Amino acid sequence: MSAALPVKKCGADHLVAGLALPEVVLQSTKGGTASLSGADRCVVYVYPWTGRPGYPNPPNWDDIPGAHGSTPEAEGFADRYAEFEAAGYDVVGISGQTSKEQAEFAGRLRLPFALLSDAGFAFADALRLPRFETGGVTYLKRLTLIVRDGVIAETIYPVERPAEHAGEVLARLAVGLSSADTPLPLSPGGEGEARRTISNPNVRSSPL
Repeated sequence: MSAALPVKKCGADHLVAGLALPEVVLQSTKGGTASLSGADRCVVYVYPWTGRPGYPNPPNWDDIPGAHGSTPEAEGFADRYAEFEAAGYDVVGISGQTSKEQAEFAGRLRLPFALLSDAGFAFADALRLPRFETGGVTYLKRLTLIVRDGVIAETIYPVERPAEHAGEVLARLAVGLSSADTPLPLSPGGEGEARRTISNPNVRSSPL
């Protein structure tokens, strides 16, 4: 079993190519639930939080590097969603907000893709995703996983320009990640095995 990393020190170096996504079921803004463990080709962008007009940001939000930018990031993915589809990829957003909060945001921006709620941090804990705290609340740090056949092909972290991030991801897909012939690296000592996992005995799921 992999030892849990301290949340505040957890980065993204362990989110390597070939790592399998966990079988965790999350609420979707498209209705029902979804698990990314069997995702074919998908861009999974993780973001900390989205606000609402007329409501204040969390405490010290302006002082936290990378906290701002979730709305323009989502707008960028929405504006270029057809290009992702043409490349053979779906787009999914994940945050620690409730599905109700996500549904309000998705409806207001008319997002063509699903947002998944990881309010219980089941997905985040299984992958040991990096996070930060402010005002006594924990938020996920911004990163993106390019996924093929339920396995990470590439991790982008940190995301330095959220508003331009959709274009950055499309550029990476254009240079070869969209090719089905691109091999995934083998697990150390695992001849013929391309899927790596992070052991988590608490994960329970049903198929997507």
